[in-house]
Amino acid sequence: MLKLGDLIIDAKGSLGAKYWLTEISPTYQYNDNKRTDTIIGYRYTVCLPEKGLEKIAVKIDGKQQLEQSTNGYVEVNFQNLEVSIYWLNQQPQIAAKASGISLANQKT
Repeated sequence: MLKLGDLIIDAKGSLGAKYWLTEISPTYQYNDNKRTDTIIGYRYTVCLPEKGLEKIAVKIDGKQQLEQSTNGYVEVNFQNLEVSIYWLNQQPQIAAKASGISLANQKT
């Protein structure tokens, strides 16, 4: 049977085509449900101007690919952006991941 977590949502149709990067934070490895000091990737939090400035965090494994802007937000593009739904504490949650991120005015 198909599971809710197996569904992949059309990112551009659901989130819009513009992403404004507002925050970057590390993601850590967990062992036995305890966080370690090992950084395994980064979450890039973006505002969605086409969705009333709602925010979503997009996880990208590996090294940090952009630096945090000191002058507000910058527009970015994601490579291979995937959005899915999962359940946590009996509530649906939205997860997003990508393979890369770049500034919108630069070619990838």
